[in-house]
Amino acid sequence: MKLSDFLAKHKIRTNPFAEEDAQTDEVFKDHCISNTYHPAWDKVYGNPSDPSTSIVFGEKGAGKTALRLQVEEHIEAFNLENPEKRCFTVSYDDLNPFLDQFKERSRIRSKQPEKILSQFQLWDHMDAIMSLAVTKLVSKIIDGKPSKKTSGIKTKKEEAANTEDGHQMPKGIRKRLDSYQRRDLMLLASCYDNAKSAPLPTRWNRLRFRIGGGSWQSWWPFSLATKVTLGVVAAMIILLVMDAKGGGDGEDAEAAFAHWDTCFKPYWWAYLGAVILAWIPWLWRSASRFMTASSISKRMRVLERRPLPLSRSLMKFSGSQLARQSLPNKDRTDDRYTLLSKLQGILKSLGFSGLCVLVDRIDEPHLITGSTEAMRAFIWPMLDNKFLKQEGLGIKFLLPKELTEYIDREDRDFYQRARLDKQNMVPTLNWTGQALFDVANARLAACCDEENAPKLSDLVSNDISETRLFESLQTLRVPRHMFKFLFRAIAAHCTKHSDASPEYRIGVDTFETELAMYRKEQDAADRGLG
Repeated sequence: MKLSDFLAKHKIRTNPFAEEDAQTDEVFKDHCISNTYHPAWDKVYGNPSDPSTSIVFGEKGAGKTALRLQVEEHIEAFNLENPEKRCFTVSYDDLNPFLDQFKERSRIRSKQPEKILSQFQLWDHMDAIMSLAVTKLVSKIIDGKPSKKTSGIKTKKEEAANTEDGHQMPKGIRKRLDSYQRRDLMLLASCYDNAKSAPLPTRWNRLRFRIGGGSWQSWWPFSLATKVTLGVVAAMIILLVMDAKGGGDGEDAEAAFAHWDTCFKPYWWAYLGAVILAWIPWLWRSASRFMTASSISKRMRVLERRPLPLSRSLMKFSGSQLARQSLPNKDRTDDRYTLLSKLQGILKSLGFSGLCVLVDRIDEPHLITGSTEAMRAFIWPMLDNKFLKQEGLGIKFLLPKELTEYIDREDRDFYQRARLDKQNMVPTLNWTGQALFDVANARLAACCDEENAPKLSDLVSNDISETRLFESLQTLRVPRHMFKFLFRAIAAHCTKHSDASPEYRIGVDTFETELAMYRKEQDAADRGLG
């Protein structure tokens, strides 16, 4: 019996249980993202206009990535409806580029990732987050092209969603940003813009053109030195020409040049001294900018910032623009807090009242590879109440369940610093059998063209009661395990019947046998992970 025939009998156009990862699950992204929620959804999502921190612990397959995608999609819809109270989102989930760079710059040479990550500090996280935010902001400003992405949630401005996204920059950026904010944005772009689509100097110049930044004062040392040098060269040429003309009345050309030489030699030191003095301000500025760029490059351990290109960007700022400005050139968080505050001020002027950071997939990078000790060493520096409770900043942590045992072991100092009681913590992303049943029904409805979509109970034998179905799903714990089990049960049922004598309901024996086998395999996998 073909599986497609089984699905077609129930008016299901595609298998709703084939995908296991929310990032590649089209059924979830096209349909269930807007109507299927975990019971803790409201606590995690919060208020986008004033985002708050949430810490969620869940086992693999519990729906952490699905939660992240739902938060992104709902904030996108919120931004379309509230253009002046939008929330700027950053996904801190692709960690390999930052960790690879950190490992390369780390002084610790060890095969144990937790020892390397023990040096990962809060300011490294802040550098990575600001890099993601600044890169996204600069791209939105210089591209200026509306996105064709539409939200999966029906909104009052659904038509507008077809032509723009919730992070599109408003018109009149130059008027919205004052001169100090334009300077801050260009300085942030110099330090944190990490796009690979175009050379950084090209993006920086395009940004300066779009926002009207820059200062003529940054050019005066080079302009002065160039004018003095050209003036000295012009004076020498004029003397040479005048002496050559004067020698034409009877003196030959050789005598004329000799006469010019005698006029120039006594004063050569004055000409050379004028040129050197003219270039000293520019040389001093170049040296100081290069030293500043070198210190930034040394202290930013999660980004590759070469001193020479960075110093060229800093050369375009005048001395007054850089005076007493915080830069990421020290191993401390104070400067990063100031830069983050400046970024939030810029976003607020552009219509974004909040900044939301979504932390996910921390167990997947090459340097961590599922090590619980490495995950703890990486994420613990972020659990700082001062950082998590900044006004207008919300960090959504979607963390593996294995970290909860380390939470229970921590001392009083950790709890005083992290203040987990104020962070909207969800200790376990649990799913009841009834909640999983609703998820399965929602996916069946999404894959069915009929109004009266089948329920999960319609796919199994009448001998399997609804209570037994709930109990069975409860043992699977998370949606991913339920999808895997139902896919296997449907496939096993189809292989037990022929096309000549089809059966369109999963029998009790097949259901119970596949459930027992899957639970046994999962228990073995859990012991291996433990």
